[in-house]
Parts: sequence; C-alpha cells; structure tokens
Amino acid sequence: MIETDVLVIGAGPAGSTAAKHAALGGAQVIIIDKKSEIGTPKRCAEGVSKEGLSKLGIELSPRWITREATGVRMVSPNGTAVNLTEDKVKLPEAGYILERKVFDKHMAMDAARAGAQIMVKTLATGMRREGDEVVVTAENMGQELEIKAKIVIAADGPESRVGRWAGLKTSSAPKNMESCAQFEMVGVEMAEPNCIEFHFGSAAPGGYAWIFPKGDDIANVGLGILTTRTDKTAYQHLLEFVESNPATKNAQPVELNVGGDPVGGLLKKKVADNVLVTGDAASMVNPLTGGGIISGMLGGRIAGQVAAQAVDDGDYSHKNLKVYDKLCEEELGESFKKYLKAKEYLLSLSDEELDEIADVFKDSDFETINTKEMVRKLIKISPKALLKLGKLF
Repeated sequence: MIETDVLVIGAGPAGSTAAKHAALGGAQVIIIDKKSEIGTPKRCAEGVSKEGLSKLGIELSPRWITREATGVRMVSPNGTAVNLTEDKVKLPEAGYILERKVFDKHMAMDAARAGAQIMVKTLATGMRREGDEVVVTAENMGQELEIKAKIVIAADGPESRVGRWAGLKTSSAPKNMESCAQFEMVGVEMAEPNCIEFHFGSAAPGGYAWIFPKGDDIANVGLGILTTRTDKTAYQHLLEFVESNPATKNAQPVELNVGGDPVGGLLKKKVADNVLVTGDAASMVNPLTGGGIISGMLGGRIAGQVAAQAVDDGDYSHKNLKVYDKLCEEELGESFKKYLKAKEYLLSLSDEELDEIADVFKDSDFETINTKEMVRKLIKISPKALLKLGKLF
C-alpha cells in the first residue's frame, strides 16, 4: 500500500494547483489522473483572464498562450454586435486563449517541482475509511493498487464520483448542467481576430455560442445549451451555428470535443471527513460565462492550503476542514451569485429583446458609462431587468 498525506484525484488546472499548494505547505502529495496524457482531451474554449493569472502568480509562457484577446464582441441573434475593448472597460473574461494541452501539463509540472508525485493512467475506483484516514483503490496500467491518505482532494470533474463516495451531493440538476460541443477550426474569418465572440439567443438555447481565436484563421468554435430547452443535441446546434455564421461557414474542423459544464453556482457542501472537493467537481464555474479555469485554480489553491494546514494540525475531520467552504464562498461565492442572476435575466429574453438591447448599446461609449447607467438603459428597454438585476448594483 502507498501512503501519503494528501492525494489529489484529477490533474486538471484545479487539481494541479491544489497539489502544488499542498506540497508548498509541507505535505507529502500524490496526484493521480486517469488519462495517459495530462491535458487531453481539452474540455473548454480555453480562455483565461489576465487578472486571474496575475492573482494566481502564474508567469506567462509563449508555450501555452496562442492568442491575446483585447476585447469582447457580443452578438445578438440578428447579428448586431456590441464591442467592448480592453482599453475602454474592465473585461473579466478578456485575456489569453490557451493551448490547454500544454497549459495543463505546465501546471502539473509546477506541482511536481513543488514536490508532488504524479501518477498518470491511474483511475480511482473506490474509497473506504480506515481509522482516521482513507484508502483509495485505483487501477494503474491494469494493476490494482491502494493509496492511503490523510486528505483526499477530489478534482475529478463535473458530478464528482469521489465526492459522492464521501457522501456529498455532487450531481447537478439538468437546469444547471450545460451540454457543450466545440470544434477547433481552421479557415475561420473573424470580423475582429483579436476579440472573443459570444453569440446569444435561440442558436444556443439556455446558453450561448462562442468563437475564441487561436490564430489568424484558427479558432475554438462551440456552444453550451440546456437540454431542458431544446430537443436537439449540442452537436446538432453546433453544426447549425457553424453553417449559418459568416465567420465559420467556410471553415473546417480539426478537433471535436464534447462535455458538460456545471453552471448552477458553487456546490454548497464541498467538505466531508478527510475530503475536499474542488474545481469543476465543486461547480467552480462562472454561471454566466461558463469559464472555470481561473475560478477552479483559485479554489484549488485554497484546497491545497487547507489540506496542508490540516495535515500539520493532525486533524482531518469535517469540523477542521469546513473553513474551506467559508474561504471558497469569500473568494467566489458572492460574484457567482451575481453572475447567476445576470444569467437568469439573459435566459428570460427572447431573440427580439436581445436584438433590441444590442441595438441600444452597439454605439455606447463604455469608457464613460457606469454599471448603474447600463442597468437604467436596460430597464427602459426591458422592465424585467429591474427585477432581475436592480438589486445587484
């Protein structure tokens, strides 16, 4: 049997960040991942904010940055665009488009340099309690093994199995789980090749479509939908979007990725005896944008720090670990609640209302307009904005 202080299950950005900070805190750390190659397949549009990377203290590397995004282009159903540029307004989602296959490995290497041991092609298959510790059973290259740990950090993705083994409710209601499909495409003809694009309306029921540039004619083109709002699959909606959008109708796919995105806000309970849940497994995903890289890493950092402190304390109980819930709420919870309200408002709008709003804001000078003025403008067009957004600002 292998023994360690902290076992991290899942080597995505959140898991690797947790492993790194647990190791930096003095704990002995093992991180396992079921894949033979960390970072594949990619599961998202690959966008991260500059502010987020800076907050995490991550030094930029040209190895994993494919494009700098200097603005956001929001497009209504009839094609009306509202352009927000970095020099005029603070954009939380503007920053860099990553190459996740490289970035995720970079983060895992950071964890290894901090002292964590990495085991790839290792699938967790079960978990049991043994005294005041836990034993995780796993398969590695056809061989069964057991790992005893004081703390397990579950970073195993949406609807975490590891969290469920610990007795936590990690499943998402259908209304809170977006079904996503994405192509990486070549031959994309973007109107603004340095801007990320969000397309709203019935093209992506319950969500939105996106175009994230990775090169002069290369982009991630995808969408997220709520299956409760459509009879079609995300892939079917993606094909329709690609065929109808001027930027993508002549482009060709070189990669397809599908998956789920938990967008219902933070998992309420992320702690059990010996167990912390982080990243997508804890729904650390912006409910409005669906972005989860930076927020997952922020949560992972907290998980690693709390785990290391618990090892130092010699107390792995829920009571000692529950500070993790409090710290995550302080870091992410309040902003997620605002984003969730904004999302609910957007989902209540028809295509016609979205077009009308875009038409009002398309020529706005966002350098001089503040948030309250924006909400006032919205209320004039759409009175329900007062109910949905008025108390947020």
